Amino acid sequence: MQLLVSLLSGLLFGLGLAVSGMVDPARVLGFLDVTGAWDPSLAFVMGGALLVFMPGYFYLVRPRRQSLLGEPMATVPAPTLDNRLLGGAALFGIGWGLAGICPGPALSLVTSGQPLIWLFVATMVAGLLLVDRLWPWWQGRP
Repeated sequence: MQLLVSLLSGLLFGLGLAVSGMVDPARVLGFLDVTGAWDPSLAFVMGGALLVFMPGYFYLVRPRRQSLLGEPMATVPAPTLDNRLLGGAALFGIGWGLAGICPGPALSLVTSGQPLIWLFVATMVAGLLLVDRLWPWWQGRP
């Protein structure tokens, strides 16, 4: 049941990205181009998503001890600004700025048949696997 809910949530997220036009790299790059022909539509999409999400979160999700499926709610440790977080954020931002695509829209665009999307997803997976292999080694360094 948990896998089905995860799948449906991902499909709903992908549908929202497609309907809002946020899978179009040109639109995302237009949002990031604050000194040129700035396109504020991504800000409106994010703001609209927050307006829909926040009431449900604060009144339905946050007060609960268990999920709707009966699983305990995961607790998130207090955020700390360490090199791993800052480095990951920088890499994400650089990749997003260069390609105009982040992982969510990239997975939505896989069905478009564009070969460059497959290349993007393959390099994204390769990067995830590389970090997964190298991080324990890096942590063991003196």
